[in-house]
Amino acid sequence: MEGIGGKLRASRLAWKLTLREVEQRTLRLAQQWGNPAYRISASWLDRVERENRGLSATKLIVLANIYSLTPDQMLGMCPTPDTTFTPSEDLSVPNATLLAEGNLDTYAKVWLPDTLVTETPAEATALLPAEQGLLPSHYRRAVIGRQDRTLEPMIRAGSIVLIDTQKRSIATRREWNHEFDRPIYFLMTRDGYVSGFCELDKESDWLTVIPHALSFESNRRFRYRKDIEVVGTVVAAVIRRTE
Repeated sequence: MEGIGGKLRASRLAWKLTLREVEQRTLRLAQQWGNPAYRISASWLDRVERENRGLSATKLIVLANIYSLTPDQMLGMCPTPDTTFTPSEDLSVPNATLLAEGNLDTYAKVWLPDTLVTETPAEATALLPAEQGLLPSHYRRAVIGRQDRTLEPMIRAGSIVLIDTQKRSIATRREWNHEFDRPIYFLMTRDGYVSGFCELDKESDWLTVIPHALSFESNRRFRYRKDIEVVGTVVAAVIRRTE
């Protein structure tokens, strides 16, 4: 089976790109995304292609953006395990008491309603009614709608997000290292709710909603606290895999 290096090389050649051209494109992406870690050197990529070296998720996302790879194609590059995991006897039977009784069952019903997969997601992202007793009052839940494709494929339509409404300040670039720990915000605009990454200008006059690198959405700019408000920071999510 061809290794990830060979697959990456095939993708590059399909676009008729040289190693140097890929490096130049990653440099532009690094400048656009404001993180030098996204830059990939030609010599490093050459070693990956020739030696099937491993690469981080960050580097794979950058190359996927340049080669226009879909999430399924990205996963297809990952090696397939040679062996099948067989659980031990102690883990083969679920703990029925744990799942059927106590707080875990209560939270599971809240986070994973029976209709999560069977119902078609709504068009618009919606903030759900507050629930008494389960969580502190400053936590709210929301469902991502089909029109809100800002964070696809990381958070798809129909996913449920938990929002901490006490965390409303926009983090600066120094407060996160890569997009996997970059804060996600839940926002209210004049047209409805949206979730996404955010940036504030130096004067805090304009807020830009930034989509996931693999999303087809574009940046959107709003007048801060006039055309858009921060409801809170997304602290957890139940991801829906299909629509």
